[in-house]
Amino acid sequence: MAPLPTKFTRQQTKEKAKEQKSIDNAAGLSPKLIYEVIRREGEEELARTKRSLLWSGIAAGMLISLSVLGEAILRTYLPDTPSRYLVENLGYSLGFLAVIMGRMQLFTENTITTVLPLMRERTLNMFGCILRLWGIVLISNVIGAFFAACLFVFTPAISPDILPAINELSHHATSMGAWQGFCRAIPAGIIVALLVWMLAQADQAAFFLILIFTWLIAAGDFTHIVAGSVEMAVLMVQGELDIDNALFGFFLPVLAGNVFGGTLIFSLVAWGQVRDEVEEHDPAEL
Repeated sequence: MAPLPTKFTRQQTKEKAKEQKSIDNAAGLSPKLIYEVIRREGEEELARTKRSLLWSGIAAGMLISLSVLGEAILRTYLPDTPSRYLVENLGYSLGFLAVIMGRMQLFTENTITTVLPLMRERTLNMFGCILRLWGIVLISNVIGAFFAACLFVFTPAISPDILPAINELSHHATSMGAWQGFCRAIPAGIIVALLVWMLAQADQAAFFLILIFTWLIAAGDFTHIVAGSVEMAVLMVQGELDIDNALFGFFLPVLAGNVFGGTLIFSLVAWGQVRDEVEEHDPAEL
């Protein structure tokens, strides 16, 4: 059979390439590519200076207070109906939208972002780098949370009408008890890690993913260590929560639950689904 004209063959090839690209875009990234995107992002975070991590973490701790403020505003001004609970929890998403879309350092995001590089490079040096980043980011997030709490309590920045709702939310978040706080922190850790995984290919849907899944944390009455630190700080600066109850009744159990959910559950599962595909290639080939 005589070969097809070159012009036709090239046109056919272009059409097939365009069709394949459309299929790939519709299907989204494969799990291996999502893993690779997050792994490289994690390596970039691990390479950042301590000063950059510190200031980014403080900013995140301050801005995550918008979650408490947004929820308190809606609780204050919405009519007291059975559906108010679901609507007011939309305010909880505000802080996460600001922090995540602003690319600031939030501790719970790092329970998956910085752990995936460790899955590939299982060394003491990598483990030490992760602990260094976690420590800096967590401490700076808490510092930012206390700054925001002091702004709420000691200045006229917040309307007196809203402060009672902030106190009410804070008492609820910190009075669950250590075991309940730990258990309710596990789903929150999983949800945030899942959100990071999905955002790797979300593009224009990022806003809605953050809105919906962080709303789920609030609506499900789950506990989040950074947003919860704002509520903890609000009570501590007013003398309504002592350091022992804050540390052992809320902070450490919720921290452990978030890490357990985000790292030991989701990150290991995410790694398990791509391990065979990733380890059969040299890192330079990925």
